[in-house]
Amino acid sequence: MRSFYIGNKEICLPIIQGGMGVGISLSGLAAAVANEGGIGVISCAGLGLLYKQYSVNYLKNCIWGLKEELRKAREKTRGIIGVNIMVALSNFADMVRTAITEKADVIFSGAGLPLDLPSFLTSESKTLLVPIVSSARAAKIICDKWQANYNYLPDAIVVEGPKAGGHLGFKREQIEDENHSLEHLIPEVVDAVSLYSDKKTIPVIAAGGISTGEDILRFIRLGAKGVQMGSIFVTTDECDASPAFKQVYINSSKKDMMIIQSPVGMPGRAFDGEFIRSVNEGNEKPNGCPYRCIKTCDYTQSPYCIIKALYNAFKGNMNKGYAFAGANAYLADKISSVKEVIAKLKDEFENAKKNNNKQNS
Repeated sequence: MRSFYIGNKEICLPIIQGGMGVGISLSGLAAAVANEGGIGVISCAGLGLLYKQYSVNYLKNCIWGLKEELRKAREKTRGIIGVNIMVALSNFADMVRTAITEKADVIFSGAGLPLDLPSFLTSESKTLLVPIVSSARAAKIICDKWQANYNYLPDAIVVEGPKAGGHLGFKREQIEDENHSLEHLIPEVVDAVSLYSDKKTIPVIAAGGISTGEDILRFIRLGAKGVQMGSIFVTTDECDASPAFKQVYINSSKKDMMIIQSPVGMPGRAFDGEFIRSVNEGNEKPNGCPYRCIKTCDYTQSPYCIIKALYNAFKGNMNKGYAFAGANAYLADKISSVKEVIAKLKDEFENAKKNNNKQNS
């Protein structure tokens, strides 16, 4: 696996660990991936629930929590640490300002188009900006808006396909449509960003359903410089989720994977379970909304409170929550270390490369 650059930072291992909330990817997992040469990513989603002992104000606790997670990560690694900040968060601006002030290496931002993300940078900022998109059209819109309004182009672009876990940037009917597959999207986005190559090199990163070294090789040959992987790191010692959450992955099968309609207005991929069945029966109506965490969520119309459900799952209370997961997450069969997972990916990558070379000779 070859290294590549995002801005002035060399990514020695071309693997970005996906940001997973609530609480699934915090400083523990992020630091472990960064120590292996990849980019470790802390998810901002729901940090105020994880740090609720600091005040009664959820939004203030989110800021405190992000500062603490970045501090903890820096104590464990000198590698590259990113932060995932969803555009849909009601405190998006606060989280971006905090990440930049605390000198996070990279901000990854999706779940909406982060059209004003460069506006938060100052002349002294070192943080790199990487939007997450689901189409070449979205990539071009962001590049054009950023260039026109801020004279700035993305430092990289993550292309998240319909096999990703969690919230998906696709309509339900597009999820199984081959025309929207990651294999189609990567070359399209590579072509789109090539229009700006005279101004900046914008590496494209493939994401969604990538689970083997062979997958990594395939997308690199399609033009990606690296990949983003989330689910494969859930069943690691260093993952910040509870043992019960990890066990859902290990005990699952393909038939347990399902597409749900999230209260935030997007389809999402998750494991089926008792809580989702209870939701479908109409038993989980929220009584109110103490957090106002997502811009697009109207609790009066929501079948349940998503942040509470994801927080419950993170803590291991699977009767009151569920696990988001990528399309191949059911393949997990044991708990491993991050080092072991990456060693396996490297072996698979090299074997796939050798097999391809034999077939072409």
